[in-house]
Amino acid sequence: MEYGTLARFHVSLTKFKTYQEYLDSKVTPEDLFYLKSRELARKLVELGHKGTVLSREEFEERKAAAQAAETATSSAFSNRSRPVTLASAGKELKDNFLKALAEREEANRSGKMTSVIFIRDHNTLGQEVSGYIDYAHRLKTQDFEPYFSGKKRFMPGRSDLCYYNWKTQVSTSNSSLNFEVIYGDPNGLLFKSKRDKKILNVDPLSGPGEDTSRTFLRSDRYVHVVFYDHNIRTI
Repeated sequence: MEYGTLARFHVSLTKFKTYQEYLDSKVTPEDLFYLKSRELARKLVELGHKGTVLSREEFEERKAAAQAAETATSSAFSNRSRPVTLASAGKELKDNFLKALAEREEANRSGKMTSVIFIRDHNTLGQEVSGYIDYAHRLKTQDFEPYFSGKKRFMPGRSDLCYYNWKTQVSTSNSSLNFEVIYGDPNGLLFKSKRDKKILNVDPLSGPGEDTSRTFLRSDRYVHVVFYDHNIRTI
């Protein structure tokens, strides 16, 4: 999904206060006439009888991400002249993964770098999941204090660049503020930088791409971690 289309989709979500309102938007007067029950009409929509709809979990997750992105965008201009505030500052980081995040935080916040992070591990239900995360995008839309404080695990989700649950076989992909997801290329999965139009290649048997470095990180907290750091050249 192109970012412009994704942005319009997110904006349409923010106008709904609740998941019920989102379902109601797909219920027609004809549905209510024949079914005689708004609850039944909502249930039919939720079950997919009126076309593809988001689950409650997907709705809440994407709405929250959209609201956070709107807040970040609206404050971007006013914050431009201010020093970059680092969530990792002053934290005692004993884990090498958190140290790697901290080392890249300032560059990703300031726009000097856009890092894509691949993580494979198990979620809170014990299901194996994996995904590619736009770190700079997450920094703009999430509070990272809980991550650097060790209160919350940094894991891929359905709103990230790519996500796959190996148990349920749920798969999602979303272009982000910094990258476009490219499928169907002979080289496999690719990410195209929206800043300089260069390609980031995640195939371990190929080079990662121009101005991009690949770092495999051994971690006690995750099964598999890879950092792809794309440096943005300034003229």
